[in-house]
Amino acid sequence: MTENLPGAVRDRVAPSPTGDPHVGTAYMSLFNLAFARKNDGRFLLRIEDTDRTRFREDSEQQVYDTLRWLGLTWDEGPDIGGPCAPYRQSERLDTYRPFVEQLLADGHAYYCWCTPQRLADMREAQQKAKRPTGYDRLCYGKTAEERATLPGFAETPVVRMLIPRDAPIAFTDLIRGEVKAPRPDDQVIRKADGYPTYHLAVVVDDHLMGITHVVRGEEWISSTPKHLLLYRWLGLQPPAFAHMPLLRNTDKSKISKRKNPAARLTWFAEQGYLPDALVNFLALLAYPPITETDEAGNPVEREVFTFDEFSAGFEWSKVNPAGPIFDLKKLDWLNGVYIRSLDEADFVGRMVPFLVADNVFGPERAAPTDEQLTTLTAVAPLIQTRMALLTEASGYVRPFFLGAAELPIADDARAELPAGTADILVAARAAVAGVDDWTDERIEAAVRAALIDGMGLKPKVAFTPIRVAISGARISPPLFESMRILGRDETLARLDRLTGDL
Repeated sequence: MTENLPGAVRDRVAPSPTGDPHVGTAYMSLFNLAFARKNDGRFLLRIEDTDRTRFREDSEQQVYDTLRWLGLTWDEGPDIGGPCAPYRQSERLDTYRPFVEQLLADGHAYYCWCTPQRLADMREAQQKAKRPTGYDRLCYGKTAEERATLPGFAETPVVRMLIPRDAPIAFTDLIRGEVKAPRPDDQVIRKADGYPTYHLAVVVDDHLMGITHVVRGEEWISSTPKHLLLYRWLGLQPPAFAHMPLLRNTDKSKISKRKNPAARLTWFAEQGYLPDALVNFLALLAYPPITETDEAGNPVEREVFTFDEFSAGFEWSKVNPAGPIFDLKKLDWLNGVYIRSLDEADFVGRMVPFLVADNVFGPERAAPTDEQLTTLTAVAPLIQTRMALLTEASGYVRPFFLGAAELPIADDARAELPAGTADILVAARAAVAGVDDWTDERIEAAVRAALIDGMGLKPKVAFTPIRVAISGARISPPLFESMRILGRDETLARLDRLTGDL
């Protein structure tokens, strides 16, 4: 019995395993989970795998992995079980049959034997005549024998809802208030293969799993009247509905995996985003910053916040129904904030997989050596404040693991070399060769004395050739700290190498 299920509030996310998980799955999971945690409720994960034509076997595991990576964990689901198991729709087919039979017996549904070609021809004719598209009820009221005498007959029927002409189309939404949806047509609720469509399965499962709040994207607003009819016909209590605004590209189009790689949830980990930053970003897409008061008592907005802070003050009335723009620049900024908040060991640990993948430590090395890890730990403070993505680490770190002869000099870096670069490098080499105490301060003092005081150069002109020699790049970690980490011999070798290239 649903009334005996744990949690006064029960909500769920129900992705379909038809490909790489969509970022919208994380977005919906976040708001569902925040509401559940705010109300000491239960958050469920259900796999809606009735679309067997698009089913992909590895997709379900990707859903588990990506949501867990984000920290959006569920209380019941296919992998952990729960009082409403099974949580995969393909394992619940016997559950739906009695509900379909009840709808047929009560006259709220009927069999349809139309072939896909007949339906396509019907829609084309409706469009040419500029009439509303929808099923024309050719099969309604007919037996299989009667229908078989007409064109476009399929041996195995589907089952359709019989939508009354006066079907209610308005409902109350927790985010949008009173909503009116288009009048539905006679929706298929059981396909020819025996699988239920989304519309029947979602109603039955949400009822049997005790779902009190259905939180989903606004594209489902038009389907809600169908679902409310099914609840009424089956004598079931409907849940409350909250339709979240859709995530949109910068051109206001719906974000999709075909057009935008950021729509693919696995992309964010690949690009070096931190999970806490992505959660924070997804919350801000449809929710205001946290408001606090400063010492003077004035309200101050804070955009950086944790999931616990988000859920503690969560209210549906604060959700903005306007479609948010998925602005990666904002996410990059947030990710940089979170990267800078990591302690040294955590930051180093998060960089290592990206550095290994880019062969920074050497071909086919699965981990750095102790010596390499020591060097990486020394470099980490120099680059942590400069990075927005963990994928940027390789560009900054690689020069520290190459010898002078192996270090590539980027074309854009060469282009910045000023006139007289060879003389500058020779003077710099002589200056640093005489440094007795190899520290940042002593190295910098020697270079400044030789090039700025001695040669009268401006700092940019003086330091650019040295930076290019040391890092091979136009932009690099702090110069004198880098020279200190590389050591005297490697520093001199790099200055010599670039001098010889000129």
